[in-house]
Amino acid sequence: MAWIAELLIAGLLIVGAFFLLVGSFGLAKLPDMMRRLHAPTKATTLGIGALLIASMLYFLIVLGLPSFHELLITLFLFITAPVTAHLVSKAHLLRHPELRKDLPDVQASGGWATLGTSPQDTQRHEA
Repeated sequence: MAWIAELLIAGLLIVGAFFLLVGSFGLAKLPDMMRRLHAPTKATTLGIGALLIASMLYFLIVLGLPSFHELLITLFLFITAPVTAHLVSKAHLLRHPELRKDLPDVQASGGWATLGTSPQDTQRHEA
């Protein structure tokens, strides 16, 4: 029974390390900032989540000590990474108005971001 637990923990460590490697490679090699956002928010979040779950299982199964710190860190990471990526992408769109011409039209008056994306706001900021 213990070898199954060790096999599961080793599998989670390998999967986590693979996702961290892919996410780090994507962060370094993708061409622009908007594409680079996907690497740390998707792949590395899954990678570190798998490593933290492997750590939690190790302490629970092998040592017999329940550890909830890893679970709390994983939940916090899975909640904050997408929110951070969303805010960074909105800030990038605000800082580079030339990118907004490539975006599809939206029905809302605020546009793609909440500050400074409507034509009236853009004219106010340019004046």
